[in-house]
Amino acid sequence: MQPVFKGKTKDVFRSADDKYVLKFKDDLTGEDGVFDPGANQVGLKLAGAGEAALRLSTFFFKLLQQKGIPTHYLSSDLNDQTMTVEPATPFGEGLEVICRYRAVGSFYRRYGKYVQNGEPLDAFVEFTLKDDEREDPPITEDALIMLGILTEDEYKTLYSLTRQIASIIKAELQKQNLELYDIKLEFGRIGSALQIALIDEISAGNMRVFQAGAQVQPLALTEMILGNN
Repeated sequence: MQPVFKGKTKDVFRSADDKYVLKFKDDLTGEDGVFDPGANQVGLKLAGAGEAALRLSTFFFKLLQQKGIPTHYLSSDLNDQTMTVEPATPFGEGLEVICRYRAVGSFYRRYGKYVQNGEPLDAFVEFTLKDDEREDPPITEDALIMLGILTEDEYKTLYSLTRQIASIIKAELQKQNLELYDIKLEFGRIGSALQIALIDEISAGNMRVFQAGAQVQPLALTEMILGNN
């Protein structure tokens, strides 16, 4: 396989048949050894984190595909800790879309004058640019369109898909008495028709999940949802 990109939590390779292979690592985002899905740097290494992220991503991608959500997912190899996916063209140099059900993390740090920490939110959707140097700045619909990152129709599609996907995952977590506080998603264009699809991963590394008021850590979340499967 040909190396394409070394990421924080995954390395990306191109296979001989022009698919992409994501190699999951045991690195997690955070700071000073504390896990934080909203951080833009590696904060800790946790044995088994890569396998857990792959297992949970595989579960959620398959669930979403069953519900008609377009994704880049093709297959997973748990032994090799890899996921094979369709090639995808990003929006701009990378765009993240966050759905928030509680005022925590960067949302609370920015708007704490107007909201209590942990206060419920009505599936608030926020777009941020993938830009480590500028700490992943939030960006408005008007700016996305003016800068040529999204068209108006693409914005509406991403907004709608984000709320739909988050709702599906939230409902799945509730089966285990788990509450989704927020989730970070990525999208791209796939295939000759450039269909908008969910890409990257869907694991504990890009969501905040709580149970009885305490944040659930990545390995524990995977076990709560999947058990030994």
